[in-house]
Amino acid sequence: MIEADGNRLRHIANGQIKTDTAATLPKRLAALADQLEALIAEQRPDAAAAEEVFVNQNPQSTLKLGQARGGVLMCAARAGIDVGEYSPTLVKKAVVGTGGAEKPQVHAMVSRLLPGANIAGPDAADALAVAITHAHHLATSRRIA
Repeated sequence: MIEADGNRLRHIANGQIKTDTAATLPKRLAALADQLEALIAEQRPDAAAAEEVFVNQNPQSTLKLGQARGGVLMCAARAGIDVGEYSPTLVKKAVVGTGGAEKPQVHAMVSRLLPGANIAGPDAADALAVAITHAHHLATSRRIA
């Protein structure tokens, strides 16, 4: 989570929602939704952003990612939050300057754009990069309107 005031960004929080890997997929999706709904109720964000699904080498992983992503989108929609969706290439380009950036480059730029943030790993850095992309997109669309 970040706060954006024009082009100024401030880190609010980051982390990972974890579920019981021994649980069935429906129970894991329910746990994900419960935790995300609690986070939304606590933080009350104005907007949300999600990375579009990319195709992994493993179709089962892609399907599970899509199901989890659907749960995330549903939680945001139920809370009345608009969600921006961005391709991984667009996120990398927005944050690093090139769509072919590697994870360490994304992490480094997120750290630079959000000084003092203690980033909870590569997935959290990716999520913050998506949030930064969305903040920049919203700021640009406000200037155009």
